[in-house]
Amino acid sequence: MKVLVTGGAGFIGSHAADAMLEAGHQVVIVDDLSTGSRANVNAAAAFYEMSICSKEFFDLFAQEQFDAVAHFAAQMNVTLSLQEPIFDATSNILGTINLLEGCVKHGVKRLVFASTSGAIYGEPERLPAPETTPAAPLSHYGASKYACEQYIRLYRRLYGLTYVILRFSNIFGPRQVAHGECGVCAILTELMLHGKQPTLYGFGEPTRDYVYVGDVARAVVLALRAGDNEIMNLASGKGTSVNEIFEALKVATGFTQTPLLKPLRTGEVMHIAATNDKIAGVLGWKPEVSLQEGLHRVVNHMRGA
Repeated sequence: MKVLVTGGAGFIGSHAADAMLEAGHQVVIVDDLSTGSRANVNAAAAFYEMSICSKEFFDLFAQEQFDAVAHFAAQMNVTLSLQEPIFDATSNILGTINLLEGCVKHGVKRLVFASTSGAIYGEPERLPAPETTPAAPLSHYGASKYACEQYIRLYRRLYGLTYVILRFSNIFGPRQVAHGECGVCAILTELMLHGKQPTLYGFGEPTRDYVYVGDVARAVVLALRAGDNEIMNLASGKGTSVNEIFEALKVATGFTQTPLLKPLRTGEVMHIAATNDKIAGVLGWKPEVSLQEGLHRVVNHMRGA
């Protein structure tokens, strides 16, 4: 199968591209390198540096004739989405529409879309939150991802495009960018390895649902063959507090300082975890790498081990 991977030079997309290549697929990566790195691109994949909003990206569908698309490219910074909502919508919604047009006009058979659980569900009454949880985003980022889901379902109704929507929880692992607000595990690890005091927002009390990136890549490969027209959480099913992450990394890095505690930032949820019963039944997927093991891999990666 010839698969287009958007955002394939980024953290999750590059791992997914690697897993697809290992599974025997032909992979073409598109990334504008605004947050991704050329170093993450597998040498066995074809690579195009371009924006998913561009005409050249649309034209690429005619040139390459993809069988499937795995769509990871996105503006994913919650705070930035609040500060620059038009940029967020342009990157996420208009970019996705450009991709969908390319899919239906050039015979793409399948789309796997990287969505989000926490940013769409907001502060759900029930935890872990199932896929039936009402959408209640607290940021433009969450709203844009939910809008993309609706456009994808529309293209299914209008044109018969087969999709799989995977609502990611908090993904962590090697290659995660350790700056900005994304990737708390990577951010804390880098600061602690350099002996710098980290800041824990929400006073370290917010809980998140963490899944190792290798497990995510495995789920994406499975979704290339199964799960037609399903929306599924990709989650561990349990929440872990930022304080717990800090304490685990403190042991792994040998860090001795205390963190700086600050209130939660606007647009961020306090507690989130999502169910994984559906994806287990549909794809036969469950997380295999424990949080403890995954954090050790992150520390070793950042140490260059």
